[in-house]
Amino acid sequence: MRKTDADGPILEIDSLSISFFTRAREIPAVMDFSLTVQPGEAVGLVGESGCGKSTVALGVMQDLGTNGRIVGGTIRFKGRDLAQLGREELRDLRGCEIAMIYQEPMASLNPAMKIGRQLMEVPMIHGGLSAKQARAMALRMLEDVRLPDPRRILNAYPHQLSGGQQQRIVIAMALMSKPSLLILDEPTTALDVTVEAGIVDLVRDLGRKYGTSMLFISHNLGLVMGVCDRVCVMYSGEAVERGSIKDVFDDMRHPYTQALFRSIPRPGADKIRHPLVAIPGNFPLPHDRPGGCNFGPRCSYFEAGRCDAQNLHMAPVPGKDRHETRCVRFREIDWNQPLQAPDRAARAQVGEVVLEMEGLRKYYEVTPNTLFGSGGKRVVKANETLSFDVREAETLAIVGESGCGKSTFAKVLMGLETATDGKITLDGREIQDKPIHKRGRALVADVQMVFQNPFDTLNPSMSVGTQIMRALEVFGIGRSDAERRARMLEMLDLVKLPRDFANRRPRQLSGGQKQRVGIARAFAGGARIVVADEPVSALDVSVQAAVADLLMDLQRERKTTLLFISHDLSIVRYLSDRVMVMYLGHVVEIGATEQVFAPPYHPYTEALLSAVPIADTHLQKTRIVLEGDIPSAMDPPPGCPFQTRCRWKDRVPGRLCERVLPPDIPLGEGHRIKCHLSADVLAEMEPVIKPAAT
Repeated sequence: MRKTDADGPILEIDSLSISFFTRAREIPAVMDFSLTVQPGEAVGLVGESGCGKSTVALGVMQDLGTNGRIVGGTIRFKGRDLAQLGREELRDLRGCEIAMIYQEPMASLNPAMKIGRQLMEVPMIHGGLSAKQARAMALRMLEDVRLPDPRRILNAYPHQLSGGQQQRIVIAMALMSKPSLLILDEPTTALDVTVEAGIVDLVRDLGRKYGTSMLFISHNLGLVMGVCDRVCVMYSGEAVERGSIKDVFDDMRHPYTQALFRSIPRPGADKIRHPLVAIPGNFPLPHDRPGGCNFGPRCSYFEAGRCDAQNLHMAPVPGKDRHETRCVRFREIDWNQPLQAPDRAARAQVGEVVLEMEGLRKYYEVTPNTLFGSGGKRVVKANETLSFDVREAETLAIVGESGCGKSTFAKVLMGLETATDGKITLDGREIQDKPIHKRGRALVADVQMVFQNPFDTLNPSMSVGTQIMRALEVFGIGRSDAERRARMLEMLDLVKLPRDFANRRPRQLSGGQKQRVGIARAFAGGARIVVADEPVSALDVSVQAAVADLLMDLQRERKTTLLFISHDLSIVRYLSDRVMVMYLGHVVEIGATEQVFAPPYHPYTEALLSAVPIADTHLQKTRIVLEGDIPSAMDPPPGCPFQTRCRWKDRVPGRLCERVLPPDIPLGEGHRIKCHLSADVLAEMEPVIKPAAT
């Protein structure tokens, strides 16, 4: 823990209860919640969506809106009861001593104001500084958050910055008044994994530099481990476990915490030998919680008459420092008992080549000044000479940062775009020049997509059954509505949804259930290839495992080829048979999963792996910081596309990386990388992830 000179806790939340009031009823969002943040301490708050994490943060900020109300307990900041403070006192406190960083940086930035002016407002309003003093302070803060060319950024507008730069600006803004408490609500969710790693390092280092206490809200246990000293696990409005990172991660004493860890892919997880275990059942609605333990209906240790007989309170875990759990059976449970993994079928038998790409290019012509018609046309090189093949029943994962060309390639394959050059062959048919409106029913059915956000892909005014039946009609399946309805019910069975869901509207389904409907629709026509574009990134970790395993089960049964697009290398390692790494439109590495995740790596793959947050105290990572942002596809660098950020390029003589595009180097058994490094240098690479030193 990072010590400061302050006495007593910075934040004390005691038996807090928060409700939201509607015309129909009172909805309890947070109940009997207690948490303490000491000076200089970083505390993580984790749990599924809807568990109350953000409500707690808004309660601390006293910003619950017109319908929210604290109905019990207290929140004290440096000993002062926040509920007793007036509006002006709260305003001063929020600006000076408590700051909050939200999930979406653009929600915190004024698009019509330059960055410098927005940063200067904080010390001018709350510190009484002159404009000149405030500007100098803003410049120093931009240097602290490691932004390049801070003077230029002071004169830039938010839209001229990348997402990672915008988030660093928001962090700088929050720290301008050197607050005693910084609340971070999912601050890295919308960012690439490499940018996320930089932000996490930045937050941790700045917390130490300024002695700032932090409340770090996240669903990502790996991030919490990298930032925080202690952690509080929430479920359905209640704290269910609290303690140090090591105590909770290594000696968890609540079944929900254990279930969370069993549902996330950590190194060693394997879809056949060591599969994930999804949490059964669904998250309870706030107005329909069970009696006793809220987690009881989903708990494998549930005992009727005890777990549901009373309101449960936090109890101390003997022999641990401030380790507490809300479980009446924690002393009886054998927490070291090996996991009984569910029975899984054998790995899908990979067949013949289904899809082949040869020298695929996709360029876009853009006009720099469309509004006034000046300037010549420029070319965005979204995909450059992609060459690979995929086999029947194989899972090929496609990874890389935003802007690397993953989604563009998927659009060309789907027929939403046509190729500029090269060939795409599907079952012997060339399809690179066929837009979707010129593809026949069979070809449309053969290539389907599962989208990232299940909330945006379903028609809110149509029932689930009708939407699946319409897909069947488009695919030309079924001679009548009765046949299509029977087929639709079979698809609901296939994705493990009750048949009565056919009559429900999307708003009546959870996020995981909506995604299952999207999967049912994609598989309804007997697709040969399913492109899954970030299909689990919008879902809670407990739901991710169930949806990922559903995709594997469907693939095994239907022999479907799965192209799994993701930035989450943990889920990629768990699911994929092969991995293709893309950077700035190029395939820089491709090979079997175990090959790509072990040295020698392409330098970019090495950096990606080093950025993956891992929720395991027994492992350590080599931290490799990528300087700068991914270059523009409109103006790519000469030579190797990665050379502007590569830490190995000095090992290549003659500045070859800056002049010549690297060739594909075979490393054996289908594993190849696009790199100028010699075999001797590649042999020096060490594993990025390895056991922690004891």
